Amino acid sequence: MSPSRRDVLKTAGLAAGAAVTTGAVTGCSSPEEIKAGPASIKAADVPVGSATVLQDSNYVVAQPEPGQYKAFSRMCPHAGCKVDKVEKAEIVCTCHDARFSAADGARLSGPAETGLTAAKATLAGDTITVADA
Repeated sequence: MSPSRRDVLKTAGLAAGAAVTTGAVTGCSSPEEIKAGPASIKAADVPVGSATVLQDSNYVVAQPEPGQYKAFSRMCPHAGCKVDKVEKAEIVCTCHDARFSAADGARLSGPAETGLTAAKATLAGDTITVADA
């Protein structure tokens, strides 16, 4: 005996609901594309003891101590989402709440098992240029 139309629609609805729920719980389900190439930012836009996310690029730039600049890839080592927020001295991936130190990119908490990948930050005048290390 074939399943009724009602049974088929009920099963399809349950499967769709499960798929939506799974996506909502896990955040991003696949790595985000990272924009390649160097980027730049004014040194004055990077706060001391914190960091700034370069939204249109692959990088986040930190100033752990006055005049000392460090840069990291925005790709979270957990699931490939982009880190997209800074809270005081922590760089945050909001996909799964992984947190990294703005001082050195080290993993502080969350599901990521490693820190952020270092990039190269070069200061020339009042501009920091960032590129892959």
